[in-house]
Amino acid sequence: MKKTLAIILTVALLLGAASALAESKGMIYGIYKAGDHTWFIDEGVAAEAAAKEAGYDFTYVDAKMSPEEYLKAIDNAIANNAVGVVTCIPDQTMSQAAVDKLVEANIPVVAADDALQDADGNKLVPWVGINAYVIGEANGQWIAEYAKENNLVTDPECGLLIMTMDTVSSCVPRAEGEYNKFVELCPEFDTAKIFKADYDGTTDKGNTAAAAVLTAHPEIKKWLVTGANEEGCIGALRALESAGLDADACVVGLGAYMAKDEWKKEGPNAMKASAYFSADQVGRGSVEVLLQIINGEEPPLETAVDAVVVTPETYQEVMGAYAE
Repeated sequence: MKKTLAIILTVALLLGAASALAESKGMIYGIYKAGDHTWFIDEGVAAEAAAKEAGYDFTYVDAKMSPEEYLKAIDNAIANNAVGVVTCIPDQTMSQAAVDKLVEANIPVVAADDALQDADGNKLVPWVGINAYVIGEANGQWIAEYAKENNLVTDPECGLLIMTMDTVSSCVPRAEGEYNKFVELCPEFDTAKIFKADYDGTTDKGNTAAAAVLTAHPEIKKWLVTGANEEGCIGALRALESAGLDADACVVGLGAYMAKDEWKKEGPNAMKASAYFSADQVGRGSVEVLLQIINGEEPPLETAVDAVVVTPETYQEVMGAYAE
């Protein structure tokens, strides 16, 4: 009787395992250039949820801003028979190599945030990300209105610092939108006092780049700051604090996923606003586009997400659970 029961239990476990395997339609890989950043963590959670809702498993990979780690992750996805890949590449000059590997393995891929593109900037595969130039314009408009309300447009001690990432195609139009909208709305502002600091997307490098500009221009006492991503703006904020210039500064972030933590601190804060766009929309959207390809459909080449500028007074209502 005991042997019979053991056999029945064993068979039941095997059937259960087989059923569990049968339920999965395959593995989708999410390979992100900076997987330890809040944005990509949130994006990956959303992508995983969308994949699992559609019956797929999901593997999250942090490429650690390393081209070598990234290509290794692509190779692992191929070796493990991934049914599809959503990805943000650490170096866009590697785009063709990554796409070629996946095409050869017959694995569809969707670019998230930063496009997979050729040398001329043409997208090689469908892309899901933020409406970069329009979001940049929103930041430029907010800062312009702040400058007008605080009588800074013609103030000789006021300067504008734009944190840039000129080697990342999705980031260039953000900075362009910020600059163009600001000068459009504040034509009297001296453009000689508009400075740029290029960095690699990390808070540390943003801090270093911003600090160099602050040091080089001691005549500027009242800084307006925005940039290509949230990390760069936070890096600039830390540089302003270190230089003792934060009291009269206005920083407008891009993403709001770090600004929200600044707003939870007590006392005044130079982080005045941030353009919020949803990592959930980009994460889910990238998987949804990938599923269209897997199902034999032809998705649009570009899917863009818009943003809304939030402040310490509005961020909780607008961001919901992402404000926590």
